[in-house]
Amino acid sequence: MPTSAASRKPARHGGHPVALYWVVGQAAWLAAVHGGAHADPVPGWLCAAGMASWHLSRAARPSVEAGSILAVTLVGWCWDSVLAGTGWLVYPGQPAGSLGAPAWIAALWAIFAIQLNVVFVRLRGRPWLAAMLGALAGPLSFRAGAALGAVSFAPPVAAFAALAAGWAVLLPAAVQVARYLDGMLPLPRQAGEEQ
Repeated sequence: MPTSAASRKPARHGGHPVALYWVVGQAAWLAAVHGGAHADPVPGWLCAAGMASWHLSRAARPSVEAGSILAVTLVGWCWDSVLAGTGWLVYPGQPAGSLGAPAWIAALWAIFAIQLNVVFVRLRGRPWLAAMLGALAGPLSFRAGAALGAVSFAPPVAAFAALAAGWAVLLPAAVQVARYLDGMLPLPRQAGEEQ
């Protein structure tokens, strides 16, 4: 018996709509990058804060989920800061070789981290797939940001190679951190616990 489009349920992880998270994440990415192109971190931080508030209100264990988001955000911002420090990534309003990536980059990492336990759950247990996806999608995301004026690459070949190598490690690692600190799903009940 065929089902109507209205009766089909959207793809979910623990009751969380994957497509909605993806759309909201893309809109937040665009706002953060647009702000970054104008050396303005406020749009990115507003989107990250709003998205985090909404996400954590849906979490079964918000403090655990917040720990996952914070860990991934800090590691990601530090990685981008290393690339900015080498002069390979140059952001508007910052001279080449600046210590530290701009604040809006931390907002982008938070937006990414918020999606790990919903959008990226299918990468769990598939580190090679996550590595390949990271090596391709990471540099492409930066290329899209460059097209919007949010970043430039001093030596493009070195910058893209570093981005690909970094994201090939960072995406599988972030998926593992998020899996270990998955606050979206409740803890499994122990034998003999009351329901």
